Amino acid sequence: MKTLIIIPTYNEAENLPSLLHGIFSYLPHTDVLIVDDNSPDGTGQLVEDMRKQNQQIHILHRPGKLGLGTAYITGFKYALLHNYAAIFEMDADFSHDPQYLPAFIAAIEEADLVIGSRYIPGGNTPNWSLLRRLISGSGNIFAREVLHIPVRDCTGGFRCYRRQTLEALDLDAIKSRGYAFQIEMTYRVLRQGLKVVETPIIFVDRRLGQSKMSRKIMLEAFTYVIKTRIASLLMRRNRARIAYHHKILPLGPLPQRIEASIPANQPASINKQKTETRANSRSTPFHIPNRPTRS
Repeated sequence: MKTLIIIPTYNEAENLPSLLHGIFSYLPHTDVLIVDDNSPDGTGQLVEDMRKQNQQIHILHRPGKLGLGTAYITGFKYALLHNYAAIFEMDADFSHDPQYLPAFIAAIEEADLVIGSRYIPGGNTPNWSLLRRLISGSGNIFAREVLHIPVRDCTGGFRCYRRQTLEALDLDAIKSRGYAFQIEMTYRVLRQGLKVVETPIIFVDRRLGQSKMSRKIMLEAFTYVIKTRIASLLMRRNRARIAYHHKILPLGPLPQRIEASIPANQPASINKQKTETRANSRSTPFHIPNRPTRS
């Protein structure tokens, strides 16, 4: 199956080398598309340098911060244009563990959308504060109950779409930019009568860099849910009831953990970029971090 992993970036130069090494360790034949929003830390140039070593790495440069949703829409259109069969969404900050990628590939064989879920048995957010768990958990409950959808993790951003799923959606009609984008995509896929599967993941908070979450993003998600529910009520009389197809997968075996640093034979420009980046931060050398236990 021809696969593409889309990774939006803004100031992720510290994370990307080891993340890409992890991705190719578990899915050696996948392609990766970086959608970079003109990162001031040189992420875009770093990826250009890595492309010279690995032709499976691709990049789209954008002029500035245009939002998570528009980055994924750009990536989706690229994937459809280049005939990829399975298209992933993935964060650049190691919150999404590459070790789960083979499980997603197995699940997408029988589904139209696979969501890595924190809120089903086997899923967890082990290093979150109580406040963050409350905000995320209540936000998902709110979206699920107001929109009357069965998905437990509506805002999860570790996903895999079938090509046919994206072709069934009007991508230009999707306007959400922040985490509301994930809710909107989930809702639209379900409304198409397509099958959504949730597979458990351990979600670890970012190791390096700053979170992109903001009040504006949370407000956008809240507003989208309310507006969509009102629109649904107004149009109910003219719509046939749609049966949602949803399944929760049990926790399955994961491949053996690959503990490794990034390869030593990198271009000098990459090593220089790493050195410069670390000089301006308190980070440790790149490595694939340990996955927390499931206890």
